Amino acid sequence: MILQTIGHERSLRSGMVAPALDRNWYAVFTTPQHEKSVLKHLDLREVESFLPTYETVRVWKNRQRKKLVLPLFPTYLFVHINCRERVKVLQAPGVLQIVGNSRENVPLVESEIEFLRSGCRSEMIEPYHDLVIGEKVRIKNGVMEGVQGTLIRKDNCMKFVLTLDLINQHAAIQVKAQDLEPVLM
Repeated sequence: MILQTIGHERSLRSGMVAPALDRNWYAVFTTPQHEKSVLKHLDLREVESFLPTYETVRVWKNRQRKKLVLPLFPTYLFVHINCRERVKVLQAPGVLQIVGNSRENVPLVESEIEFLRSGCRSEMIEPYHDLVIGEKVRIKNGVMEGVQGTLIRKDNCMKFVLTLDLINQHAAIQVKAQDLEPVLM
């Protein structure tokens, strides 16, 4: 029997077809900036895979505008495999590991992958690098560049209000989201 997967026909070594029910979606951790080449290698190995991407326009130093297609989740892509196909994935150049805990790979929820696939088709999906309420942040632009504080709330205008510890006093200031970065501890 033959199993159809994204336009590829493939037969299993045992000659039996693996039911689609035993296939799950897994996140694969890749070498940085090699997601697209890993996707090609997995395609050659006839492994169903999915790399969510988005389009962005970048302006270079010479003011030239360039449209780029970038991975939605840098260093990650997704594979739809059963336990026997795990080796095919791990042997692909650029694959570091299948995400899981120390004992087993952890499958993703099917509905989450379908949500990503539908969003990528409609070209409405984009990365969301929002900061978390209560997170330590640093101002990265403007007069107060380098000042650290805590993000306390977000208003409707997509601006952030943060509390800064200045000489054991508190001051609140509204700062745009693009002017903030998380403080790594």
